[in-house]
Amino acid sequence: MQAWLLLVLASGLGAGCGFHLRGDLNYPPALAVTYIEAGDHYTPFYRKLKAALRDGGLRVTSDPAEAGGVIRILHDETSQRVLSVSARNTPVEYEVYYVLRYAVDMGGREVLPEQQLTLSRSYNYDETAVLGKRAEADELRDSLAADMVGSVTRRLSLLQ
Repeated sequence: MQAWLLLVLASGLGAGCGFHLRGDLNYPPALAVTYIEAGDHYTPFYRKLKAALRDGGLRVTSDPAEAGGVIRILHDETSQRVLSVSARNTPVEYEVYYVLRYAVDMGGREVLPEQQLTLSRSYNYDETAVLGKRAEADELRDSLAADMVGSVTRRLSLLQ
C-alpha cells in the first residue's frame, strides 16, 4: 500500500513540475497540417521526418495550399569518405556523414530561417567483410537521419 502511494505521489510531482518524456512534443497549432517541401521524397531523413510528424499527431499533406506550415528541405545529402588508409593504401576507416539544411514557414511567413545540421560517425572497414560493412554504413546513415529528425522535431515544437 505504501509503495502504491509513493508511486502515485512521485508521478504527480513529476507531472506537476513540467517534466515530459522526450517523445512528448507539443507542436504549434499552425503545424497541425504540414507540408514537407523536398526535392527527394525517398531519403532516410524525409521518410523518418514524415513518420515522426505523423506519430506526433500532425497531418502531413501532399497539397501545400492546405498546409498551415511548410518545412522546406533545402539540402539533404549523405555519403561517406575515407578517414584513414593502411600501409598498402587500402581504406581501413570510413566516415559516414549527413548534411541537412532546412527552413520552416508558418502562415505564409518564414518563422525559422535556414538551419544547417551536420552529423557524422566513423567505422572500421574490413575488406574481407564487404557486405557486412555496407550494412553497417547503411545502419549508421539511418541512425544519423533519426538523430537529425529528433533535432528538427524538437526545434519545431519550440516555434510559436
